[in-house]
Parts: sequence; C-alpha cells; structure tokens
Amino acid sequence: MSTQAQISFYLFENSTERQVESACRLCRKILNQHPKVWWYCDNAEMQNELDEKLWTFDPTSFIPHGIHLENSAVCISEELPSSNDWIVFNFNNHALEQTQEFRHIIEIIENNEIAKQIGREKFKMYRRLGIAPRTFKL
Repeated sequence: MSTQAQISFYLFENSTERQVESACRLCRKILNQHPKVWWYCDNAEMQNELDEKLWTFDPTSFIPHGIHLENSAVCISEELPSSNDWIVFNFNNHALEQTQEFRHIIEIIENNEIAKQIGREKFKMYRRLGIAPRTFKL
C-alpha cells in the first residue's frame, strides 16, 4: 500500500534569505537524520548555483553532493529519483503530483511576490491531491 508524501512549505515572511541558502542549511539538518536528499531542479543554471552554494556555504563542513550523482548524500537533478527513500526538495515552479512516490517533499518559498504566487499555486495543487501541507513561517 503506498502512502502520500509529507509536504512541508518553508515560507520566508520577513527574511530576505535566498532559497539556495536556506536549502543548504535545512539540508545539513536533515542529513543528520536521513542520509539521502534529492534536489529536483530542471534549470541547469540553478543546478550550478545549488552545487556552488553547497561547496561554499559552510567552510567548516562539507556535504557530499553532485549533479546527477545518485550515490551522493545530495543529488541535484532534473530527473526525479527512482526510489522513495529520498527526501525531495522541489526547486521547480510546479507541485509534484507523484506524491505517493516520495517520503517527504520540501518547498522553500522566498520572500518576494513571484515566489509567493508560485508557492500559492503549489499549495493549492497539493490540497487538490488530498494532502494538507505543513507550513513553517520563517
């Protein structure tokens, strides 16, 4: 029997922190409890930005990662993972409809009007799929 993923929205209401920075911090925390994080991103420029940020965001620790490297702790890819043991950060502009295929989907919403509108549409889509996303306001 398949179950639907847990969906978490991290909404920046007052902070101007960028999505890539918050993703790195949140990812570091998640990796302490879960060894596999997938960053789903279909934009090559954004993939490179995420890759670069993981190299530089914390000079005292390294998070093993790579673009299309499924054997890394963090895999950055425009493809979705083939197994459900990944926690998926969704960096695309649409909700993931395959919610039963993943354990947890994370949406990070920056504090700007375009990002908020995309976030609202994603939230509505998850609700239409019968999921009640959790929201963490930061």
